[in-house]
Amino acid sequence: MTAKIKVIISGAFGKMGMETAKAVQNDDELELVGLMDIRAREEQGVNLPGFICTSVQTENDLDSLIKKVTPNVMVDFTNPQAVYNNVKTALKAGVCCVVGTTGLNEVELKQIEKLAIENGVGAAIIPNFAIGAVLMMKLAQEAARYFPDVEIIEMHHDQKIDSPSGTAIKTAEMINSQRAPKQAQNSRNFERLTGSRGGEIDGIRIHSVRLPGFVAHQEVIFGGIGQTLRIRHDSIERIGFMPGVLLTIKKMVGVKGLVYGMDNLL
Repeated sequence: MTAKIKVIISGAFGKMGMETAKAVQNDDELELVGLMDIRAREEQGVNLPGFICTSVQTENDLDSLIKKVTPNVMVDFTNPQAVYNNVKTALKAGVCCVVGTTGLNEVELKQIEKLAIENGVGAAIIPNFAIGAVLMMKLAQEAARYFPDVEIIEMHHDQKIDSPSGTAIKTAEMINSQRAPKQAQNSRNFERLTGSRGGEIDGIRIHSVRLPGFVAHQEVIFGGIGQTLRIRHDSIERIGFMPGVLLTIKKMVGVKGLVYGMDNLL
């Protein structure tokens, strides 16, 4: 019988952390062995809304948790201020990382890749775990060969800290891999209100919306002569991310180095 993959979750008391804990606990190939959250008390077992487990170690210190339960994989759903140090701690301990927290910069990604290789484990940085979102990005990448004029609108809940989203950045990078650098055609454009045209990545405008009621949504709008093309994905509930989270955990065991984007695992 194949041994189960031992998993810990960092940021376990957040909405994505709790959803991930339930998904891991209910998967026959995985074993949930630890939960880390800065709001946690050191205790055995936890009782969260919709989730009861009496055999999981819960702590507020990641290094201590790793030493106690020796996991194979850490899943991180914390925040942009904490994620980099969490990943460094896990990688140095030889623990594979699956990261859904956005906000890592290029310097941090290069350092994570270096640490992963040095310690013989993998680090998956996944801007969006929804399989539909991955398909949306790949379809946008393909469309960019024929529609080079494009803008992105991404919409998230009002508790999301960073903008634009990691999904929007990844989408822009994939689109730009299929087209020559292109600036806006209207050179006379000016903003009466600074920021009204959104941010920009290599000629692609990105607009971020933060409102209650949203979960995670993105629309990629292409413009052509006499026509437009819209590619949109909507995450209605956080449970929709779970198949991608579980798939990534299983795929990353045995991988060495950095994987950026779930499209590289499908």
